[in-house]
Order: sequence, then C-alpha cells, then structure tokens
Amino acid sequence: MTDHNVHAIPVIAIDGPSASGKGTVAQAIAHTLGFHYLDSGALYRIAGLAVVRAGGNLEIESDVLAILLKIKIKFNDSQVLLDGADVAEAIRAETISAAASKVGAHAQVRHALLQRQQNFRQPPGLVADGRDMGSVVFPDSVLKIYLTASAQARAERRYKQLIDKGFDANITALLQDIMLRDQRDSERAAAPLQKCPDAIEVDTTNLSVAQSIAQVLSYYRQIPGAGLGVGVD
Repeated sequence: MTDHNVHAIPVIAIDGPSASGKGTVAQAIAHTLGFHYLDSGALYRIAGLAVVRAGGNLEIESDVLAILLKIKIKFNDSQVLLDGADVAEAIRAETISAAASKVGAHAQVRHALLQRQQNFRQPPGLVADGRDMGSVVFPDSVLKIYLTASAQARAERRYKQLIDKGFDANITALLQDIMLRDQRDSERAAAPLQKCPDAIEVDTTNLSVAQSIAQVLSYYRQIPGAGLGVGVD
C-alpha cells in the first residue's frame, strides 16, 4: 500500500485524560462503523508491565527501551499478548496504569512505539484512542475528539470498573492518582496530553455511555463522504 493510499484511510482520533471513557466510546464507534480499533494505551501498559516484571527502572529511559526492544506484542480479538501470554487483565491494574504513564514520558519510548501504532491504519478505517492520537500519531485524522470529564467523575468510573473486575480500590486514592497523572501527562516534554486546536471537545461528565457514543458518531457523520467509510477528505 502506497503512502498516499494509507493517508486516504480515514482515522477517528479520540484523545483525553485517564478514565474519560475514551476506550469504551472508541470501541463502540469502531464496531458500529466496521473500522479497526487501536487502544494506544494498551501498548504503554504492556511496556510498563514488562518493565515491572523484568525489574527495570521505570524512570530510566535506557532501561525501558532495552526491555521494550526484546518483547513481542500481539493483539488477538480480546486477547493482549505479551511474549505469547495473555495479559489483558494484568495491564488494567492501577499499578500498571501508573507504570504506563511513567514509561510514556520517555521520548525515545514514544518514538519506538509510533510505527507500531501507525501500522493499525488499515482499510476501511481506524478509530484510535489515547493521549496524542490526533496531535502526533495521526495528525491527518478526519475527526479529532477530545473526550473529557471532571476528575471526580473519572475517579468514580474507575472505581466502579475496578470493583466490577474484582480489584481492590479506594476512591480517594484513585482521585489523587488521576489528578497526578493528568498533571504528569500534560506537563511531559514528549507528546503531552493536549486538546488539538482542530479537535472537538466532548465533556462526558453528565453523559451516559450511549449519549457519548451518539455524540461522536454524529460529528463523524457530518463529514462529507463519511457514510462511505473510505476516501474521506
């Protein structure tokens, strides 16, 4: 596939802070449109998990890179494979979530994962969620969404998510962690969390999941040619 053809494949980029609901919304939109889905955060979570398991230092870029270059990552439907083992549940633990934020602060780590992310761009289209999908990974996205919510609402959602999955959780600690991660992700030198000038902000604080999905779909369907699924300019 030529570079020109690659850029003709539409991408919907959904960025936003931790626990804003972007993963749930992005997956639903990808399913509705028949598009591929990229959970960019999963790549960083896998990297964080691999470093923790290997006993590396999350703060040292060379440590993280050395481990990252050795591991094999594969997505297979609901499975997330790290060196052949399914880690879909393991990477959702709060300790690994925090580790992902730390490894993502390293510029060379982000560069190493960039091509892996861009390879998900396949016909008929892609819905990608993360923190720098619209600003760095897919700057030519046909639609850029910045999905956000209040820190309190996000902490409550994360709490419910963890409890439902059988993890221990503390709402006060989760709120503090979310606020710290917002600050770290926004202030990092490499691809900081930011709302692109051409992104549409969707605040989901008072929206249900279904309302959030409908809102983003409505923006996409307003794009000329969006109904075709391909070749959107």
